[in-house]
Amino acid sequence: MKTTYEQIVDIKHIASSNGNHMPHILSMAQMEKVLPAASDKKRTLLLAIDVQNDFMESIGSLAVDGSRADVRRLTQWMYQNLEHLTQVMCSLDCHSIKQIFHASWWVDRQGNHPAPFTVIRYEDVVDGIWAVADGDPALSLNYLQNLAAEGKKQLCIWPYHCLEGTFGAQLEGQFTNMLYFHSAVRNVKPILVYKGQDPNTEMYGIIKAEYDNNKFVNHEVLQAIQEYDHVYIAGQASSHCVLASTVQILEHFSQNRTVTSRITLLIDCMSPIAGFEEDTLQQFQWLKEKYGIQIKKTTDVIL
Repeated sequence: MKTTYEQIVDIKHIASSNGNHMPHILSMAQMEKVLPAASDKKRTLLLAIDVQNDFMESIGSLAVDGSRADVRRLTQWMYQNLEHLTQVMCSLDCHSIKQIFHASWWVDRQGNHPAPFTVIRYEDVVDGIWAVADGDPALSLNYLQNLAAEGKKQLCIWPYHCLEGTFGAQLEGQFTNMLYFHSAVRNVKPILVYKGQDPNTEMYGIIKAEYDNNKFVNHEVLQAIQEYDHVYIAGQASSHCVLASTVQILEHFSQNRTVTSRITLLIDCMSPIAGFEEDTLQQFQWLKEKYGIQIKKTTDVIL
């Protein structure tokens, strides 16, 4: 290609507040002569999970160590494989202040809100350690009870993050440059999937919430995944939203090995939340053994 990687991505400004220059990015893309994505005989999908500012080192309210280098490797891989990368689908966490995993929802006996990373259990509410300050008490208790009954992650109070319309909720800027350079060169619109807007539940995965009475399932994403010969997964954090998304997809297609075997985790383009490193690797290995997915570094994947 005529355009170099360095003209698209400024690695010094990964995970920074420096704005991207989209008109310039798109003008460079127009100079490239690459076949459109619609002509691909082998169709490949990149599923980029929550590559958002609030998960980025140095600038995010819920920063993931390693995320800056993850973006560098991911954008390099996208550039190197751009002519054969058919589509990019991005999930985006999208929250409001009043959500069950934010501090404003809960108070202790003294009326204090919980600190970030506090874990609230069903028994804590029954015992009066925590009470609902701004939400439905019966629904909240039912939610905690079902998390425990189904073996889901315990309710963690996260720092306010990815609040709708804020800088933190936006895709990381240099990744956005590469995303739209790819879009313009391959003549394909990126797919943006918003998640986590239900105030009454946590939604780590792209397909469904941890628990909700309405049992929402994103069938559009599942249908899209079936249409690709290869699916590559990257993003943040590997221990939570990447893992949950992968598990949900694999469980849905558990009886269809032809789909699950198409999935590859780009392991050097994701990082765990501190403290979950070993458990995350063990769970990825278990998924590999059970569903036949692949786990590779970007340097070992050429489209």
